[in-house]
Amino acid sequence: MSDATAVKTAPFGSWRSSIDADLLVQGSVRLSEASLVDGRYYWLESRPAEKGRSVLVQFSPQEGRRDVLPAPLSIRSKAHEYGGGSYLVDGNTVYFVLADDQRLYRMDLNSQLPEPITAENNSRYADLTLDRKRNRLLCVEEDHTPCARGGQPVARILSIDLDRPLQNAPRILAQGADFYSNPRLNPKGDRLCFLRWHHPDMPWDATELCVAELDADGNVSDVAQVAGGSGESIFQPQWSPEGELFYVSDKSNWWNIYRLGSERPLWEKKAEFATPQWVFGMSTYGFLTSDEILCTFTESGRWQLATIDIHSGEHRLLALPYCDIESVRCESHSAVMIAAGADRFPAVVSYNSHSGKFETIASSNNTTLQPALFSIAQEIEFPAGGRSVYGFYYPPHNPAYTAPEGEKPPLIVFSHGGPTGATSAGLNLKIQYWTSRGFAILDVNYSGSTGFGRAYRERLRGSWGITDVEDVCAGAEYLVAKGLADPERLLIKGGSAGGYTVLAALTFHNTFKAGASHYGIGDLTTLARDTHKFESRYLDKLVGPWPEAEAIYRERSPIQHVEQLNCPVIFFQGLEDKVVPPSQAKTMADALRRRGIPVAYITFANEGHGFRSGENIKMSLEGELEFYSRIFNFPLPESGPGITIENLQ
Repeated sequence: MSDATAVKTAPFGSWRSSIDADLLVQGSVRLSEASLVDGRYYWLESRPAEKGRSVLVQFSPQEGRRDVLPAPLSIRSKAHEYGGGSYLVDGNTVYFVLADDQRLYRMDLNSQLPEPITAENNSRYADLTLDRKRNRLLCVEEDHTPCARGGQPVARILSIDLDRPLQNAPRILAQGADFYSNPRLNPKGDRLCFLRWHHPDMPWDATELCVAELDADGNVSDVAQVAGGSGESIFQPQWSPEGELFYVSDKSNWWNIYRLGSERPLWEKKAEFATPQWVFGMSTYGFLTSDEILCTFTESGRWQLATIDIHSGEHRLLALPYCDIESVRCESHSAVMIAAGADRFPAVVSYNSHSGKFETIASSNNTTLQPALFSIAQEIEFPAGGRSVYGFYYPPHNPAYTAPEGEKPPLIVFSHGGPTGATSAGLNLKIQYWTSRGFAILDVNYSGSTGFGRAYRERLRGSWGITDVEDVCAGAEYLVAKGLADPERLLIKGGSAGGYTVLAALTFHNTFKAGASHYGIGDLTTLARDTHKFESRYLDKLVGPWPEAEAIYRERSPIQHVEQLNCPVIFFQGLEDKVVPPSQAKTMADALRRRGIPVAYITFANEGHGFRSGENIKMSLEGELEFYSRIFNFPLPESGPGITIENLQ
């Protein structure tokens, strides 16, 4: 081995890596909302290099790829704050929600001249469906007009006359429930299905599948609830080409696919064919033909792909190099999806059922990193309070480096958001950034996570801030006992609800020596009072009914027990966050500052819940690394941004 390729010995955390913050910002985009229309593929790209602008991209084998939306316009719905379901393509026309004003527009794909089809108002729109028979657009509306009078947004399903959209007022097809989603017409156009749910339920708690009969003019003549209700979550109702209604239900504990009228799933399996409906327009299955479904499901945190014959129930697993799959859409023996492998970047991927071939249409990252650079996820199961908990362990890995003999690596426990979310084994550069510098990572699917059945998801009922915290602490201690982590350098990071788990773990337990909260929650009482409608009753199930259970909220709020927090914390916060108000992080940071605990508080103007600007994403990564290096006194592999850490001697 030559000197140029000799493996260097350096402390964990100080390894230089080609997986740097610039690579995540300049070389990466976030892919979402894939669709397939008339043989053309579409998807949204959120581009950090363009300050998070979300661009609709079109691709066809004959014409190549192109941006459909002219700069600087951006497509994004803010309905439920998390959005989704923000565009629909029909022929050469695209209907979409413009990020700037939240109005609906239509645009000829060739002219690229947007035309508004909703008035200037206080509404947000999502989940678009075309009624070709009556030349109208159906959608979910979230009307924020009542907010000016101290009320909450009102949800409806609307139809918009596409002949005279601004002259004729939209028609209301459904209202009265707290929330609606998935308005879908059957092939004949005489029946409309949709989901609705009511406070305090979230869509993964209880939803109602309804079918409305439509008259010749498209008016609703009758509405019947046909599935779902208390204790049952319905996901993605969809009509088959023959007009039969299919949906996903968790009434067996597992989200399986059903046909309306049958009590048995198409394929009875202890696996999840759905995921929490945080955004509109989610899709895990579609019809390749009138007889065959293409679907994705998750087992033990890994997603797979299969076909199901809807008549016989015969199923076939497809061999593929992916372990994380979403946004599955089909038409006539073809499909599109967004998929990632353990060593493959998330990509827009096509599938042809005739040839059985998968082809990558667009990657989220076009850099030429070698797979040998990546740390590969290892599934682990560990005990916590007498229950089994799951996660993915990533060992520190960089072919150019080794650590001094006998040194154990620092461990960062990742706490995902939600908390009803999940992590997967798909390639994530935000994990590889750390492992390639010499950190071990434990990405935990703590109790309450999705992917392991409804009972696992409901472990967190009434115990948020207790069970999840026990799980992340137990995971770190498990790896210490295995000799895979330095007990004096146990770290924890998370965003949003994951940030709450971070702060609760640091406050109520002594397992971790430092942490990073990205737009996390320090005060549950403030969150219960101030958050947006979609999540305003979420904590009723996780903590207790508000305000009756106010004492429990205070008991579990880290800000109320800051005297118990005795280790360094770094906070990252967007100042326009409507989900977790900025006052949360500031109040917590101020309390630590007064107590003399090392603390860094970094804010970003023009950022909401989650960071979209490349500059801010870069700062949050490099600033966190610098924070750890200065707290634990190991050399930085490259110069940091020079963050301010108060109370650090």
